[in-house]
Amino acid sequence: MRFLTGLFAVLIAAAAAGAQQIGQNKPADASQNFTLSVKVQLVIEAVVVKDKDGKPFEGLTAKDFAVTEDGVPQTVKICEHQDLAEQAKPLPASKPVDENIKLYKQLTRTQIAPESEESERYKNRRLLALYFDMSAMNPADQLRALTAAQQFIRTQMTTVDLVSILRYQGGSVDILQDFTADRKRLLSIVETMIVGEGQGSAETVDDASSADTGAAFGQDDSEFNVFNTDRQLSALETAAKMLGQLNEKKSLIYFASGLRLNGIDNQAQLHATVDAAIKAGVAFWPVDARGLVAQAPLGDATQGSPGNSGVYSGAAALANTSNFQQSQDTLYALAGDTGGKALFDNNDLTRGIVQAQDAISDYYLLGYYATNTAKNGHFRRVKISLTQNLDAKLSYREGYYADKEFNRFTAVDKERQLEDALMLEDPITELSIAMEIDHFQLNRAEYFVPIVVKIPGRELALAKRGGAEHTLIDFVGEIKDLIGGSTVTNVRDNVNIKLSDATAAELAHRPIEYDTGFTLLPGKYMIKFLARDDETGRIGTYETTFTIPNLNKEERRIPISSVVLSSQRVEMNQALYDAAKAKDRLKEDSVNPLVQDGRKLIPSVTRVFSTAREVYVYVQAYKQPSSDEPQASKPASQPLFAFVTLYHEGKQAFETPPTAIVPNPTSRLGTMPLSFNLGVNGLPPGEYDCQVTILDPATKKANFWRAPILLVP
Repeated sequence: MRFLTGLFAVLIAAAAAGAQQIGQNKPADASQNFTLSVKVQLVIEAVVVKDKDGKPFEGLTAKDFAVTEDGVPQTVKICEHQDLAEQAKPLPASKPVDENIKLYKQLTRTQIAPESEESERYKNRRLLALYFDMSAMNPADQLRALTAAQQFIRTQMTTVDLVSILRYQGGSVDILQDFTADRKRLLSIVETMIVGEGQGSAETVDDASSADTGAAFGQDDSEFNVFNTDRQLSALETAAKMLGQLNEKKSLIYFASGLRLNGIDNQAQLHATVDAAIKAGVAFWPVDARGLVAQAPLGDATQGSPGNSGVYSGAAALANTSNFQQSQDTLYALAGDTGGKALFDNNDLTRGIVQAQDAISDYYLLGYYATNTAKNGHFRRVKISLTQNLDAKLSYREGYYADKEFNRFTAVDKERQLEDALMLEDPITELSIAMEIDHFQLNRAEYFVPIVVKIPGRELALAKRGGAEHTLIDFVGEIKDLIGGSTVTNVRDNVNIKLSDATAAELAHRPIEYDTGFTLLPGKYMIKFLARDDETGRIGTYETTFTIPNLNKEERRIPISSVVLSSQRVEMNQALYDAAKAKDRLKEDSVNPLVQDGRKLIPSVTRVFSTAREVYVYVQAYKQPSSDEPQASKPASQPLFAFVTLYHEGKQAFETPPTAIVPNPTSRLGTMPLSFNLGVNGLPPGEYDCQVTILDPATKKANFWRAPILLVP
């Protein structure tokens, strides 16, 4: 479906009577022209109509369709029959090596050429967009995907097919070729694409299968270039919006080597990508370029050995299999939610393109001007039926999210805007947001949950370019109980950032950090958090689920809190910004274990550390005395031992001496804070695994925590 906002000018000639007005340089009896502006929203729906035998209906007109939007009848103004089945003829297969192919330059563009009212360029044509995510494929997979595209263009294109070529390699979405039927041009573009470009954006995993490649890690885009999945989804959203300029049905064939959402990825970006595709009438047809994979239990030669105890317990093999399956789950969701179909575990990648080709054969384009012109961002449910034949089966998009228009607001309007944006089911993702959620046990029932939010400073530095001396960042969020569905707690705050020349220059190379905290009971929760730059009006959304475990029921291992990695301890009275809710912060800081001696430990979130600074590791262990524990074995007399190890290329690169600590005798939980300072200045930059080991000699219990980190110069 497609949405167009038109501006119509109606010239009304009126005879002016009476004397000439002062300052009016025309005769008193001259006619005057007035301009009347009317905004309308044209909604385009692609409808497939088939009878009970699966054959397409022909000869239908606008009068044969009944359309309602949220139950309100709509008047069909446009009805076009796109008949591709009758006109599609196979093109003669071109030779594998065609010496007559001319080499065309890859002239990257940022927009698809729209269809004008006078031109019928896309009428009765099938639109197929080949999208190569070079950042998500290794060279072997890139070669396999490009070979499949060449085979399709040479042997399986038909007379009604128009193909475009899009590429994403970590920076922006490039349109290498607009929709065309020129096979020589298409083959030239595909054959001149460089295998290996853009690849190297590995997934960030945190499990027993994590491997060390030792690759250097750049900070060209600040710490936020570890959020590869968010960027891949954002690029897909951009591509869908580009294709949304065309009314016809579009199929985007997405070549990638899996796409895995993990704990640090933003669920809101997946939602926004799907919504943008539905709104643009684009169906995603993901093709797993890895083909049929015969997996080695501990990974293939493209990654290093995990080098941990999971190799012997089976945990590494299980995690490796789970990672592979999860990398396909997101592709499956993209296809299922947009009307496409994913191709997995098949070495003939052209089948994925042919599936998309066969799915578009015969349909009707219906257009109506929505009677509801409110731009409130709400979901509009569309229902289409035939007025006469009730046995027909109709396939179409059953709704869309309306546009949301934010204007220049007063203070009251701005507050309402944030509330509306928080309630929107279609997330706004104009700002990049990263978040870390930790938990620490306060008592037998409650847990303190500190939350740290990071926003790239370069996105906020735009305000300084406009001459602003400060910018206000508004924050609003809520936490809901996933089981009951009720809102447990919320936050509304803002920070005022002073934009001096020095601060603005600093913002271009570092993120803005905002932290808050909540007290929660054990359970499963969902958090939705919004940030808005008041100077530019841009909004970002972060949405994810998290679990607060009940450590009282932990019997097999030593109960521990979240493990916090950081490279910053800041004085409480020093910050780039002034927070609005200072009193509430004092209350939070009184129970926040990350605040000690007037200094706060700031979690890294992205786990990217400079070798020029120390890495801080903080965790709490709990040793609650059980009812059957002997009196002689008091918690205070039984120490725990803990140490931190860094692994690089499967080998131990760094380890702290074991630290012994006894439970706090005044704590009913037997809380033991463990803090380590890691001097990493002697380590080479690259990827490492950080492992925290905690041992209890008295009970023979242990606990291990492991996560990947990145060291940069």
